Amino acid sequence: MTPGILTRRLCGTTLLAQAMSVFFGALVAWRLAGTTGDDRATLYLWGGVGIAVLCVVAAGALRGRAGIALGWAAQALTLLSGIVLPAMLVVGILFGVLWWLCLSQGLRMDRLDAQRAAQDGVG
Repeated sequence: MTPGILTRRLCGTTLLAQAMSVFFGALVAWRLAGTTGDDRATLYLWGGVGIAVLCVVAAGALRGRAGIALGWAAQALTLLSGIVLPAMLVVGILFGVLWWLCLSQGLRMDRLDAQRAAQDGVG
């Protein structure tokens, strides 16, 4: 099922908030790694920016099923970023649950709206 307007709004808002959180997490990982002399500091920054961009692209692609798949990929990568910065595990879990909730409830509301519109058109 392709996402309707309510699903796109809920999931898009979640993904945009996640993009900001991931970006700020990438900045923290970058500075912490730079402070400790870790050579991977730049990799952490660009990896986090890449995940944030993926969130924005997924939000824009929510008109089709590809947006949902990209959204799930963003959830998985956000959770995996907890390997670099343990605080991102909390962020990944919170946004993963929020993503699932918005997706499931948004699809349910879209289905109910479609049923209501069909009843109004017939009656």
